[in-house]
Amino acid sequence: MARRCDICGKETVVSSQRIKLMSRYNPTPKKKKYPNIQSVLVPNEVPKNFKEFAGKRIKACTKCIKSFSKER
Repeated sequence: MARRCDICGKETVVSSQRIKLMSRYNPTPKKKKYPNIQSVLVPNEVPKNFKEFAGKRIKACTKCIKSFSKER
């Protein structure tokens, strides 16, 4: 099961932390950062840019959920 937003395509990113010790950056292992993906039922009354997902159950990041939940 993919950790990917069906609306915006946000997915896992590999990054590294930089830890500075005595004027040098030490090598650190890479980390995976996961998006906050939720399974949600999109309501039928949504803005026009989300019409293709209306009435369906999708996986969306919380930023997209907030954007189609807003009343305009």
